Amino acid sequence: MSKGTLFDKVWDLHAVGTLPSGQTQLFIGLHLIHEVTSPQAFAMLRERGLKVLYPQRTVATVDHIVPTENQARPFSDILAEEMMQELEKNCKENGIRFYNVGSGNQGIVHVIAPEQGLTQPGMTVACGDSHTSTHGAFGAIAFGIGTSQVRDVLASQTLALSKLKVRRIEVNGDLNPGVYAKDVILHIIRQLGVKGGVGYAYEYAGTTFEKMSMEERMTVCNMSIEGGARCGYVNPDQVTFDYLKGRDFVPKGEEWEKAVSWWQSIASDGDAEYDDVVKIDAADIAPTVTWGITPGQGIGVDESIPVADSLPESDRALAQEAYKYMQLQPGNAIAGTKVDVCFIGSCTNGRISDLREAAKVAKGHKVANGVKAFVVPGSERVKVQAEAEGLDKIFLEAGFEWRGAGCSMCLAMNPDKLQGDQISASSSNRNFKGRQGSASGRTLLMSPAMVAAAALNGQVSDVRQILH
Repeated sequence: MSKGTLFDKVWDLHAVGTLPSGQTQLFIGLHLIHEVTSPQAFAMLRERGLKVLYPQRTVATVDHIVPTENQARPFSDILAEEMMQELEKNCKENGIRFYNVGSGNQGIVHVIAPEQGLTQPGMTVACGDSHTSTHGAFGAIAFGIGTSQVRDVLASQTLALSKLKVRRIEVNGDLNPGVYAKDVILHIIRQLGVKGGVGYAYEYAGTTFEKMSMEERMTVCNMSIEGGARCGYVNPDQVTFDYLKGRDFVPKGEEWEKAVSWWQSIASDGDAEYDDVVKIDAADIAPTVTWGITPGQGIGVDESIPVADSLPESDRALAQEAYKYMQLQPGNAIAGTKVDVCFIGSCTNGRISDLREAAKVAKGHKVANGVKAFVVPGSERVKVQAEAEGLDKIFLEAGFEWRGAGCSMCLAMNPDKLQGDQISASSSNRNFKGRQGSASGRTLLMSPAMVAAAALNGQVSDVRQILH
């Protein structure tokens, strides 16, 4: 088993005890909730006559069901409005901090917590959303949990979990122009598989990650779950501290210096032991596009859709299923694939740096005829900042729609949905069947810059050709 890693240190510091099942009862430092997975959890508390144990450790926002075009209340979707009212009621009754639409702080849960400094190194973080692994970018151990576990955290501030193995994934070298953090994680998942991380925490390391911004690290950690890992993290360093300093919930003055000293101490030791080590050369990573129905079915934009015979036998049945669903021909180049909808946003790629990169591509160009293209900031703060920088004008002049903050078409639990068998170029995290709101809708995952390039050309395009 691993020894001396950040994961081991944080786990041990938060272990309350060992349960008869052999699992650890783990204290959760920060609990994030939203409108989709919390109503049933609060109902279960009421049935048992229980209160929220530490309401000050829970923070709520609304993101999944929020419309991004017209956010006026009541929402036109009756179920969405009911979920909103339920969250408002639960937070008020239990004294939980809630960032509602129009508060200036609302947004996707995995965007608002980091930007406000709620997420800090050495924490355990839990949320009823699978992409909670995002928060590991700060050197936190962050888990997505189910509704019954949301109940458990509300009632006890603990979770029953089995300890994970730790795999160190080293990426070294400089990324080539036009290659982004999204390409890095899609490449990792392509190499290790969507089940490769089962039973593991992923520690991302190497010179490539050392040079990444915090927002780039968040993108990679966000999709750890797509690779089968329960969580992913990056050791805290000066990049982390520079990002956090001065944010709302971060220690100030002398307490800041103490915090940084402690954060440095919980990083993995130089002689830490890992259960597995994988090394990847950054130069081998190209702008990546998924062609199938899992995030592991990805290829470089200059590659062709693989023929089944070229794949391991265990992957061939899924490939055949993907060819049929995606209506794509094996052996054909992925570049040139026509797109109908282009979506920039999500907890993976809806931060200010993502919008800046997409705007660089869009500036001075026009969205192709027949393509619906829209940009959804990850939070109200991101929206305000983007507008202050004039990014909204660049997108609008190019023919993109500019929306309010929310999860939007990432999972389509709101009005933003694909229609029929439309094909989407998406900066989100999942390309499962029906993920974007239509049972036959098709999703190609790529970086925000690549989505912008696809929007301009009406087809999957190599962003490097536009940037150069």
